[in-house]
Amino acid sequence: MSTTRSGGRRRWVWLVVTAVVLVLLGATAFFVVRHGRGTAATAAPPPAVTTVAVRKTDLANTQSFTGTLGFGTPQPLKGTGAGTVTKLPAIGDVAQRGKALYSVDGHPVPVFFGDTPLFRKLDNPDLAGPDVTMVAANLAALGYKVGHPKTFTFADVLKKWQKKSGLDETGTLDVGQVAVLTGPVRVNSVTAQPGDPVAEPLLTVTSTTKVVVAPVDASDVAAIKTGAAVSVVRPDGKSVPAKVTSVSTDVAEGQGPPKVNVMVTPDDPQSVADLDSAAVQVRIATETHAGVLAVPVGALIALREGGYAVQLPDGTLKAVETGMFARDLVEVRGAGVTEGLKVVTTS
Repeated sequence: MSTTRSGGRRRWVWLVVTAVVLVLLGATAFFVVRHGRGTAATAAPPPAVTTVAVRKTDLANTQSFTGTLGFGTPQPLKGTGAGTVTKLPAIGDVAQRGKALYSVDGHPVPVFFGDTPLFRKLDNPDLAGPDVTMVAANLAALGYKVGHPKTFTFADVLKKWQKKSGLDETGTLDVGQVAVLTGPVRVNSVTAQPGDPVAEPLLTVTSTTKVVVAPVDASDVAAIKTGAAVSVVRPDGKSVPAKVTSVSTDVAEGQGPPKVNVMVTPDDPQSVADLDSAAVQVRIATETHAGVLAVPVGALIALREGGYAVQLPDGTLKAVETGMFARDLVEVRGAGVTEGLKVVTTS
């Protein structure tokens, strides 16, 4: 009887121990599976390596200036000779060679183009000089054949032009009978009135083409040269090519640093034909490196011993010398650094 009880007790203990072991094993398996999967799911993936090819390009550092698009700075136009103004042009009129710009004492005053004004009466065939040459060049440009343009021997030709232009056929030309301008101009404003003496400021005139006038700090203007290629950024963000056509020698004093006006002319007038007047940005390249090897700035690695390197996709470092930095690119050169070489970058 005791033997039977003792055997039953042992079986009962074995069953309890087995159950406890199974429970522990199940709990362990659950913990491992659950937490193992959770760890795998939440672990951050290794960062992706971004590569870029070393490329050959042109780098440029630029300066930007705010300018005003219009017809340029108005210049005063003063009449010459004697008499009373009897007719004046309208704002927006364009002075054309051979056409009357205003009238004096009821007579039209046509326009000639040249650098030398008429400073004396031309009435003698022995006269010679830049004023004679200027008149001869204008008659020739208007289609008249001038035999000897260096001396005033073309009085008959002058008469033909005077007749066609509605002038008195005198064969002579006196001061004030023509308005000598350096080229075509646009009437910006009329400052005189009919009845005023002609030898007074009559008009203000501007260029006939639209230009940008940008006031630039006098300390920055040395880097800007006439003829330099620039970009004009319109209000709509479109960039149009242009050139520097003049750099003023007058320094304007006022609030802030002294300023110098820089005039810029778009290469294609039609590119700004839809704008009458507008604030624009002028971008000028102050330094240019053409045909250099470049990488993003994010590809540079600062070396502990000084200098920089670029890293290849396999982890190899190549020391480089840096040149110009322009926006997000940097010029690089060094042994084994060639166009098309793949390097690691952060951007």
